[in-house]
Amino acid sequence: RGARSSACVVKALLLKSNFLVNPEADNTMSFSGAIRRSARRMASVDWSSPVFKGDPELSAMVAGFRAWTAQADTMADKYSAAPSPIDFATAKKSIRDKALVDGLEQFAKSFTPPAETYEWSEDDKASKLQLIEDAKAGEDFTKEMIEDTEKEIAFMRTHRTTREVSTSDMKEIYPDIAEEVETEIENREWFKDTLK
Repeated sequence: RGARSSACVVKALLLKSNFLVNPEADNTMSFSGAIRRSARRMASVDWSSPVFKGDPELSAMVAGFRAWTAQADTMADKYSAAPSPIDFATAKKSIRDKALVDGLEQFAKSFTPPAETYEWSEDDKASKLQLIEDAKAGEDFTKEMIEDTEKEIAFMRTHRTTREVSTSDMKEIYPDIAEEVETEIENREWFKDTLK
């Protein structure tokens, strides 16, 4: 459950990082602005962190997301400058229909396309915010589980089993296992853990 909970946190953060800048702000942004904000956020992420490698599904999502951001960066670089002007004079020399080239030239000179913006739908926004809230709710459980696991590891390191450790010592160190073994002996369950 801990791995699943941390995976949910990371998935929600990945979803959040795409477009959630400020939930109360206007939900319209330019593509280039979104790319710049996303690139700044992604630069601060430690992709080699074990949290990204523990779950195969999450690992695949992270790899896909990194590929998407790399592709977006490439596209942002490619389309950041204004396009080079069209050489209509060369086109007029090679195309028989001069009126067609003149019409396209007139159109190119008079046409200024509007900036492309993204309108984040309210349904999608609500679902992403719900994912984030769910992830935050599971975060405390995950932190608690990490603390418990660290205590367990420290306990196991201080109580390593060696040749000098007796059965009595093992019963003192692990009373729950000792109780289970005694119950199995009393119930004559000799092969309980080996046979089904």
